[in-house]
Amino acid sequence: MTLRVNGFSGMDVDSMVKQLMTAKRIPLDKLNQQKTYLSWQRDSYRELNSKIFDFKQNKLTDTFGKSISMSTRQAVLTGNTDAIKADATAGATGASMTVNVTQLATKANIQPQGKMEAAEVKDANGAVVTPVKTASLSTTLAGLSAYKVSTPPPAVDMPEEFQLTINKTDLKFASTDSITTVISKINSSQAGVIASFNEISGEFSFTAKDFGSTDIAISESYTGTPTKNVTMLQLLNVDPNLSGKNNSAKGSVVEVSTLNSDGTSSTPVTFNSKNNTVAVNGITITLLKESKGSPTSIATTVDPTKAVDTIKAFVQNYNDLLKTMNTKVDEEKYRDFSPLTDEQRSSMKESEITSWEAKAKSGLLKNDDILKGTISSMRSIINESLGPLSSMGITTGQYYEGGKLYIDEDKLKLALQSNPQQATEVFQGSGIFNKLNTAMTETMKKFSDRAGTNKFSGDLSSAFKSESVMGKALKDYTSRIAAMTTRLNDAETRYYKQFSAMETAMNKLQSQSSSLFGSTS
Repeated sequence: MTLRVNGFSGMDVDSMVKQLMTAKRIPLDKLNQQKTYLSWQRDSYRELNSKIFDFKQNKLTDTFGKSISMSTRQAVLTGNTDAIKADATAGATGASMTVNVTQLATKANIQPQGKMEAAEVKDANGAVVTPVKTASLSTTLAGLSAYKVSTPPPAVDMPEEFQLTINKTDLKFASTDSITTVISKINSSQAGVIASFNEISGEFSFTAKDFGSTDIAISESYTGTPTKNVTMLQLLNVDPNLSGKNNSAKGSVVEVSTLNSDGTSSTPVTFNSKNNTVAVNGITITLLKESKGSPTSIATTVDPTKAVDTIKAFVQNYNDLLKTMNTKVDEEKYRDFSPLTDEQRSSMKESEITSWEAKAKSGLLKNDDILKGTISSMRSIINESLGPLSSMGITTGQYYEGGKLYIDEDKLKLALQSNPQQATEVFQGSGIFNKLNTAMTETMKKFSDRAGTNKFSGDLSSAFKSESVMGKALKDYTSRIAAMTTRLNDAETRYYKQFSAMETAMNKLQSQSSSLFGSTS
């Protein structure tokens, strides 16, 4: 570029430097565009990672993979229908049963010894002048000393700090901690208990989080050397050393008999469980209350509704995910639409920017090898079972539909009624759901290695792993951009200095020329 300067009094240095720098900034603009494009690709991988995680974890594992989701039988209760709840799983044998709940499972618990009530204050005539009231959630441990305790001392000198050891977990409490704080510390700890306080009754209690036979073990200590002291458990009005009937947990006991071929009942079989759930003959029985001599009968009927709904939901989710990936792989790429530079943005309307970026972001994962491999794996898993699937009314569409599945619902219902175990064998266990789960796990691992996505979560706000292939590339872009920006800033400074020196020299020359012409006139 040639610059022609006819005079320096009005020379536009800024404009000339800007023209010089525009050409020099082209490589920097390209680096920024490449970094932006790579960042867009990484975001696109994370969006797909989220969809795949949802399909893998929330659908295949937590919903479709559950035994009960493919059940073709329904449990029907008669008799004492309040004592139990029954759900038929896919493995239900169809045997009729009679159930007697003789004992429900209970959790270990420590009950209060009474209300935390304010001590009565009487006047000279013996009349109560302060009404009895209970403590509240905002009452502090120190404040509880004003309430009745199990063994109230004549006077209370409050320790500075208490320590409860609950099931071998040490917890410290200040005398200024409120009941709310005490509950929060206990419940969020590893002690395995739930502390609670009833403001209406003024009672504090401990209950084990889990069923089991282990009692709640509580001991305590405090710091400070008060002349007269009160323990924390006294203040809370509970005593873990009382008779074990309250503290001890119990397991459930249920008697189950089946109907013999001659119509008589078999000898009852006793089932023991640490909780209130037992599984017998493919029926999950939830115990609600003791039978008290009034048994419950369980019969099973063939009902494919649940299995049909599960298969329909699976096909819908499978098709949606497959369509999303096929769309990404086949999406048109507009090579003439690169990410906009800041200068380009400044000269465009918002609607123009939106339209441009829509094309610039199109085709980010066109022909992506990971997606193409995942699509191929999904279709192969289905094709391996296409025979039995077809017999259940599940078929693939035309070749151009990319592996889309279709269901003949009437044929599916008939197949499930005539062969209830078929769906379970095809989809669950080591079947389609498990194989797809493995394929999705492998895809998420590849995403993680390349883009740094979280292979254990579908959270769209989760941070990217910096040591991934793309993470390293983006760090390299950042480093190169910083170095080039420094060089350009140095060049710009040098240009300004050069033009400033030039203008100074020319002004000096002009001054000398004027002086010379003046002396000869």
